[in-house]
Amino acid sequence: MNAKGVFSALIIEDSMSLGALYTEYLRAEKASVTHVNYGSDALNELKQWQPDILVLDIQLPDMSGMDILAYVREYYPDITVIMITAHATVDLAVDAMKAGAFDFLIKPFDAKRLSFIVRNALKQRQLANLVSKYENSLSKDHYMGFIGDSIAMQAVYRIIGNVANSKASVFIMGESGTGKEVCAEAIHQVGNRQSEAFVALNCASIPKDLIESEIFGHTKGAFTGAVSNREGAATRSHKGTLFLDEICEMDLALQSKLLRFIQTGSFQRVGGVKEEVVDVRFVSATNRIIWEEVKAGRFREDLFYRLHVIPIDLPPLRDRGRDIDLLSNKFLQEYNKEEDKSFTGFSPEVENIFEHYSWPGNVRQLQNVIRQMIVLNKSDLIDVDMLPAELMQMRQEIAGNNIKPLNQDSKKNHNDSNISLFSSDNVPRKLQDEKDIMPLWLSEKQTIEEAIAVCGGNVPKAATLLEISASTIYRKKQAWEEFENKPCNPSL
Repeated sequence: MNAKGVFSALIIEDSMSLGALYTEYLRAEKASVTHVNYGSDALNELKQWQPDILVLDIQLPDMSGMDILAYVREYYPDITVIMITAHATVDLAVDAMKAGAFDFLIKPFDAKRLSFIVRNALKQRQLANLVSKYENSLSKDHYMGFIGDSIAMQAVYRIIGNVANSKASVFIMGESGTGKEVCAEAIHQVGNRQSEAFVALNCASIPKDLIESEIFGHTKGAFTGAVSNREGAATRSHKGTLFLDEICEMDLALQSKLLRFIQTGSFQRVGGVKEEVVDVRFVSATNRIIWEEVKAGRFREDLFYRLHVIPIDLPPLRDRGRDIDLLSNKFLQEYNKEEDKSFTGFSPEVENIFEHYSWPGNVRQLQNVIRQMIVLNKSDLIDVDMLPAELMQMRQEIAGNNIKPLNQDSKKNHNDSNISLFSSDNVPRKLQDEKDIMPLWLSEKQTIEEAIAVCGGNVPKAATLLEISASTIYRKKQAWEEFENKPCNPSL
C-alpha cells in the first residue's frame, strides 16, 4: 500500500463475470487489480509480484484454493488472503481461518460487504507495519539514529514516540553537537508524516537577507538575482515536517512573518501577492537558553509560545554515562571500515579519559576525535599517545588527582541513582516546631533543585527520577522566577 492509499489486489476466480464484478468492487476502493481464472496462473503471478490483498476462491478448476492458501502463508506471509466460496460450511470457514485466511466471504456478496472486509484488512496491515517499524527502530541502545541506553536518552526516546503522530510544535534544546537534527528526523520518521518531505533549514547558516526567501520562496524579479520563481521550504514541506534549526538567529521582523504563518498556515512568497496554504508540522531547535532570549527581547514571546509546545531537552554527552562507550565503539567500527584500518578497541587509559572529559562539543566532538585518531595512526589499539591536544590536558588532571576508571557497576549506579529525601541515617526528616514548616511551593522547589544538582544539571534525568515530565520542571522554574520575590508566593 502506498502513501496515497492505493493498494494492489489479485483475484483468483474461475468465473469471468464474477471476476469482472469483484474487480469493479475493488477498483472503487482505489485498488490496482489483476484477475486470473486458474490457480496455476495465480502462482505464476505471485512469482512476479506480491499483492497487498489476495481474493481467493476455494474451488478452482485446476487446484484447491486451500492449497494456494497454504502456499501463500509459507512463501508470502505478508499477503492478506480473503477466501470466497459458494459452498460454505462452518467447518470449511474454520479451516480457512486456521490456515491463515484473514476473512471468509460467502457468494453472493455485494460491494459493501467486500469493501468492509478489505478496509479492515488494510487497517490491520498498516498497524502491523507500524508495530514492526517501531520494534525494529527501538532496541536496547539504538533508536532512530540515536545511540545510547542511559536514563536521560530513554526519556528522550519516550517523548519522541509520544509526540511523533501529533501536529503539536516541538522545540528541541541542547548544546551544540547533542543531535538536535537527529531528534527532529526521528520525530518525522516515527510519525504519520514519514512518507512526506522532511525539510531542514539552519537559520544561522543562511544570510539574513535571504532567509525569508529560503523559508517562503520568491517570485521572478523579487530582488536582484531572482531570475525565476522559486519554492521555499514551506512549500516543499507541505504535509511533511519543517525543521528550523538555530531559530534564535532569526531576526525579529522575520519572526513576525513566521508567527503569522504558524497561526494561519498561509504565507506569501517574497515579491508575490498570492496566498499559499500548506499543512506543515513545525520542529524548531536552539543551543541557547530560549527563555533568556525571550526576556532579553531577542525572541518574540508570542512566537515562543507557538513553537515551545512540546519541549525536548537533549542531554550533553558528559551526563550520559556509558553511552560514551557505546558511541566510541560505534564510531570506531564505522571509521575502521571507511579508512581501511583495523583498530580493535581503546586502551583502559583512553577509556578513562573519555569517561571524565567534559566533551564541550558533545557527540560531534567525540566523533571527530575518534576519526582523527584513526586517520592519523596505525595500530591495533587506540592508545593515549594518539589523543589530540584537548584531551591530553584531561590525562594530566587524571594523573594528578589519581582518578580511577569507572567500573561497570559504578556506571550503572551513575545512570540509575535515586534521589534521597531522607536524612543521613535514612530516616525521613521530621518537623520539630512551626518554624521548620516551609511553604509547599518552596519545599517542592528545593526538592527539584536538589534533584537537578544530583543529576549534574540534567533536567530530563531528574524529571525521570522524580517521575514527572521535564516540561513540568521548566514550567515551575519559570513560575519561581516570576513569583519568588513577591510578598506572597502562590502554591504551584
